[in-house]
Amino acid sequence: MADVNRGDRPLSPHLQIYRPQITSVTSILTRITGNSLIVGSILIVWWFLAAAKGPEAFARADWVLTSWIGDLIMFGSLWALWYHTLAGIRHLIWDSGRGLELETAEKLGWIVIIGSAVLTVLTVIVV
Repeated sequence: MADVNRGDRPLSPHLQIYRPQITSVTSILTRITGNSLIVGSILIVWWFLAAAKGPEAFARADWVLTSWIGDLIMFGSLWALWYHTLAGIRHLIWDSGRGLELETAEKLGWIVIIGSAVLTVLTVIVV
């Protein structure tokens, strides 16, 4: 094995050195929203299974989903769904070779964040 003198080599910059950029923030949010969609999906599946099991199980699941915490989780899941959808569209644009310039990538990041918030509020108003 090669003799590597690690003391003379600079260390890679850490998160304390880098300042957050909109593209990195949206990337992290895409991963978080993808995982949070699993929580909302599990609650919906539980609600359907409880409906199939009987009235008592359904009443319990329905109580949880219609409580304030259930409403909060469903609202967050709705935002996560819109965010994840718009971020996926952004990646499709990037996959086509467009929007890769720094200024355009930043604009697309803000469109995803603001657009998901607006679409979430509009969905809540309509539904």
